Amino acid sequence: MDGIGDVAVGVKRGSDELLSSGIYNSSSDMSSISDGTSNGSDSKKLRVEDRMEAAPSRVLHIRKLPNETTETEVIALGLPFGKVTNILTLKGKNQAFLELGTEEAAITMVNYYSTVTPHVRNVPVFIQYSNHKELKTDAGNQRAQAVLQAVSAVQGGGTPTSGSAVELALTAASSPVLRIIIDNMFYPVTLDVLQQIFSKFGTVMKIITFTKNNQFQALLQFNDPSTAQQAKIALDGQNIYNSCCTLRIDYSKLVNLNVKYNNDKSRDYTRPELPAGDGQPAVDPNMAAAFQGKDSNSLLGKIPGALSPLNAAAAAAAAAGRVALSGHSGSSGVLLASNLNEEMVTPQSLFTLFGVYGDCQRVKILYNKKDSALIQMADANQAQLAMSHLNGQKMYGKVIRVTLSKHTSVQLPRDGLDDQGLTKDFTNSPLHRFKKPGSKNFQNIFPPSTTLHLSNIPADVTEEDLRLLFSNAGGTVNAFKFFQDHKMALLQMSTVEEAIQGLIDLHNYNMGDNHHLRVSFSKSTI
Repeated sequence: MDGIGDVAVGVKRGSDELLSSGIYNSSSDMSSISDGTSNGSDSKKLRVEDRMEAAPSRVLHIRKLPNETTETEVIALGLPFGKVTNILTLKGKNQAFLELGTEEAAITMVNYYSTVTPHVRNVPVFIQYSNHKELKTDAGNQRAQAVLQAVSAVQGGGTPTSGSAVELALTAASSPVLRIIIDNMFYPVTLDVLQQIFSKFGTVMKIITFTKNNQFQALLQFNDPSTAQQAKIALDGQNIYNSCCTLRIDYSKLVNLNVKYNNDKSRDYTRPELPAGDGQPAVDPNMAAAFQGKDSNSLLGKIPGALSPLNAAAAAAAAAGRVALSGHSGSSGVLLASNLNEEMVTPQSLFTLFGVYGDCQRVKILYNKKDSALIQMADANQAQLAMSHLNGQKMYGKVIRVTLSKHTSVQLPRDGLDDQGLTKDFTNSPLHRFKKPGSKNFQNIFPPSTTLHLSNIPADVTEEDLRLLFSNAGGTVNAFKFFQDHKMALLQMSTVEEAIQGLIDLHNYNMGDNHHLRVSFSKSTI
């Protein structure tokens, strides 16, 4: 434990004392650093006090690192905030010390990670100030120094002088072009958002965005390979917005992008004279306004390289910008679904299906055109998400069309007017999936697929029971797999249409003893 001498084991010295004495390489001294796991609640109490009392320092103490964490991964935590000048990893204790170039950079890093939990290898880690103002390391720390040498070269735009340093740390990327995939895309991500984030690391030259395999992807070209490398290390696996829009980054085989048009799908920042091509504006004024300081909670633009847990207002502005660029005037969150099977469709079935992608507030099947319905989502982001996932899907045997409506809200029928149950208000429904901020449901939004994720399964329900239940809903169950605790399972139907039907019919199905089955689409296969 950093700076807590009286919880150390073996000798009356805290970890910082060991560092300053220059004998941290001794195995006996290493054992004196408590990892805070063997002293019960007292240790936890001290840990909290220690974090609260520690004065700012450019040396940071990082705990709870997963096994086999590399120096490169620890450095990557600090890289977005400024120059990393030293590192000491305590492998046996799952801890590390990271020294940044300035105290200001360290303060920014601690402040940022106090609101956004840092992760290494998908494991949350803990960061606090060290009691020491600098790290004193010696020749025994050669590997870490080699890694730092490589990182320094990357940060300075140079080339590492030592081939072994590069091999140990950051194998130089041969391409300045990154391939970016966005997972869990709950909010729309635009070309301008990507430019805002990646430009913190260096000059973004070109971006091309596209959809492939139902996933939003982008190719982004920096001015040199080392900048691309630095951005990949810092941003891969990070979320653009709270709990969603996760960046998956690889190097592209391309070394140069050929951009023909400057619009909302592609941009060559070195050639502003390029035509828009499809009549779209080259600059997105709504997006620019959304990120010029109007969101007081946004960290985008304030921290070099850090991602922003944007609040809903900024995300809505982002969605509105994208909608406007797509040629739609409305961004109220009301959708028009058409080509519905008017013999089968109900407000409840639309509420259940569209509720997979947001909190559906109201549904109105049109009285004079019963194959069409207005669906009001909680906001424009959710409307955009539902439209992108459900347009073109098959429901009750018909390919449905989903577009943005010009209406700003769905009107309820006047008092005393019977509209035959065609309009329903679900505002206060207990079945909304996304009411709770930061809900795990935000992380599990996927396109309609043949595989369904089932949860809240009672202990006495068998695989046969569930197979029969979904077969009766219409369709064929091709595969089934329980999770270890049998409270969750994956169930695969033969077609996506059958899976959609199963979700509509059986989400919130009462399995007995008030166990209501939860059904959602899965990206897994069985």
